[in-house]
Amino acid sequence: MATPLRIVVAGASGFIGRYLVDSFRTDGFQVTTIGRTDADATWGDAAAIASLVDGTDVVLNLAGRSVNARYGAARRAEILHSRLNTTRQLHAAIERAEKPPRVWLNASTATIYRHAFDRPQTESTGELGEGFSVDVARAWEGAFFEGDLPGTRRVALRMAIVLGHGSALVPLIALARAGFGGPQYDGRWFGTPGRRASGVYHERRATHGRQMFSWVHVRDVERSIRFLIEHDELDGPVNVVSPHPVDNRTLMRIIRRAVKMPLGLPLFRWMTELGASAIRTESELLLKSRWVLPERLTEAGYVFEQPDLDAAVRDIVGTD
Repeated sequence: MATPLRIVVAGASGFIGRYLVDSFRTDGFQVTTIGRTDADATWGDAAAIASLVDGTDVVLNLAGRSVNARYGAARRAEILHSRLNTTRQLHAAIERAEKPPRVWLNASTATIYRHAFDRPQTESTGELGEGFSVDVARAWEGAFFEGDLPGTRRVALRMAIVLGHGSALVPLIALARAGFGGPQYDGRWFGTPGRRASGVYHERRATHGRQMFSWVHVRDVERSIRFLIEHDELDGPVNVVSPHPVDNRTLMRIIRRAVKMPLGLPLFRWMTELGASAIRTESELLLKSRWVLPERLTEAGYVFEQPDLDAAVRDIVGTD
């Protein structure tokens, strides 16, 4: 990017947002932020949001409550509405802008695709799944793409699990260091009527540690966003994922090697469910088979800086 851009980053306080804001500012971009607190504009202040959006080059929306939580009724509502409300506020501001941004990139999730063992999911051939997380993703993208914004190109960033310092890798590293760095096996587990009805419960899947793990290094999230800003031919959903997903057994073996732990006990579903409940998260983060490929990015010529999980984990853990 020869000319520093004016970028509005919404949801800049999270792990990904902080990384991107620091990187953009280091390169001399004019970065303003929207958030709940400590931002240039706060959610609900339509005039302030409109002022930031009008005349900027890029809007990047990463806002949304963390999914690393137990999906009780209240948290499910927060996860959904935090995404829909913030996206709709930005949509309204861009729609009214005299000089709208030329590109709006909105976070989405690769979890929108189905649990897949048979083949990888791409933008052209992927099949959407079912359940709470997928319902949220569908509604989120629906709010993003609704209506006509003729002056603004829109890209939905279907991001896989993003790895970096302080990321979702932290609990897996802790498991490995504690000696529980083996594969995670699915199996039978009870489901309450409420969890079944809300779509946060899944039946037994014969994963045997072979569920696929799609991921992306935070550095490639940043670089792919820069790439998408520059490539006007790319709009709609784009998978932001490494081209080399691995299965769960390989993932845990790589983590064990990175932390120099020679052995790792496997976790069966009952252990995973009890552990997830104890740390207030959901077992699907480990047991769903996410097999997603970055078809559109690679076809457009994007080259990943961290395509291989082994090197990415070593980079994050800080081992050689």
